[in-house]
Amino acid sequence: MQWKRCTGKGGSSCSNVNGELVIDANWRWLHEKGGYKNCYDGNKWDTTLCKDNKSCTQNCAIEGADYRGTYGITVGTDSLTLKFITEGQYSTNIGSRLYLMKDTNNYEMFKLMGNEFTFDVDLSQLPCGLNGALYFVSMPQKGHGTPGAKYGTAVSNLCAGYCDAQCARDLKYINGEANAEGWTPSSNDPNAGVGKKGACCAEMDVWEANSISTALTPHSCQPEGYSVCEDDTCGGTYSLDRYAGSCDPNGCDFNPYRVGVKDYYGKGMTVDTSKKMTVVTQFIGSGSNLQELKRFYVQNGKVIANPEPTIPGMTGNSITQEWCDREQEIFQEEVYPFNKWGGMASMGKGIDMGMVLVMSLWDDHYANMLWLDSSYPTNADPDKPGVARGSCSTDSGVPADVEADHPNAQVTFSNIRFGPIGSTFAQPAGT
Repeated sequence: MQWKRCTGKGGSSCSNVNGELVIDANWRWLHEKGGYKNCYDGNKWDTTLCKDNKSCTQNCAIEGADYRGTYGITVGTDSLTLKFITEGQYSTNIGSRLYLMKDTNNYEMFKLMGNEFTFDVDLSQLPCGLNGALYFVSMPQKGHGTPGAKYGTAVSNLCAGYCDAQCARDLKYINGEANAEGWTPSSNDPNAGVGKKGACCAEMDVWEANSISTALTPHSCQPEGYSVCEDDTCGGTYSLDRYAGSCDPNGCDFNPYRVGVKDYYGKGMTVDTSKKMTVVTQFIGSGSNLQELKRFYVQNGKVIANPEPTIPGMTGNSITQEWCDREQEIFQEEVYPFNKWGGMASMGKGIDMGMVLVMSLWDDHYANMLWLDSSYPTNADPDKPGVARGSCSTDSGVPADVEADHPNAQVTFSNIRFGPIGSTFAQPAGT
């Protein structure tokens, strides 16, 4: 898939870059080497082939991918469309997660500091409970596993190596080895489970969104680069104690609805989600010193800045360390791990390392995506600052309902541009 590297002013000088995309190992068929027996079936590992992590890694192979037929993924010259549910010949696929590659053996590593990242997105078909996400994580450039083994001969390096600020424990492979030991199948997801190990790293959520709500959210982590945790000391979504780890699972977010501007983002609103839009994110700073995250939208030829909050005491329309401190104060967050694990300074260090671009479409078996598009926590007063995040009902987003009612939901990312501040779009003077 092509994307553009820009150097001039206002998008006047952008050159095509020929990239590649690869789907995450978690979605691929995992079978015995030289045979067809499943190593992982439903949400369980085969106890004969995978009696422990070492034997599982030796006995099992990750298969190549039929992107359109199995996973509902289509690519144009410079666009990527992810379909929610795809009925394949042998299975039903739900959602997907892909990475942008520089070449066959390397992920593209983006140095975001002092630059802006711009893309077009059409999420008009994403209802409550779905998340069409575009974000960056501090993954290793070469992933993990046997280099070049992309079609079933061993663990592929370039479909593995994922990490994030949730210290993901639902990964079938971590640090180049199977994560079968201590695996617990999910009680409400027939395809997923949680292993003993988790993979942690800094995460920059440029875009978590559906047609109802959107959030721009940095997540700090110590260390910022790839690290492996074990059991509930990982913290995050997949552990009993969400705050037991050394990464920030919550983030310091800017969600227009959450800061009181309820008529800004949505169908027919200022940023009209019934139509394609351009999303611009600026990473202001130098070296590892991240000072500010700024957001603009472009739609119908008009540049639209992030809105000013209407909640008393909150000022500014960008994310800075001061913004995060004020968010903690105004929202009365009992736990605010973003600051605990280094805040904007940590996010800056993660960005300075270079980050991998991730694009995904998913539903939420843990919190029904209510943290993005409804009132959350559901037992809190929705009039309390920070609780209301979108107009979706608190009983919406249940994966079984979303999967049954919206199988054809999809998101399209296109026209990715990257370059110095002011190089990817025509920015009005004084902004």
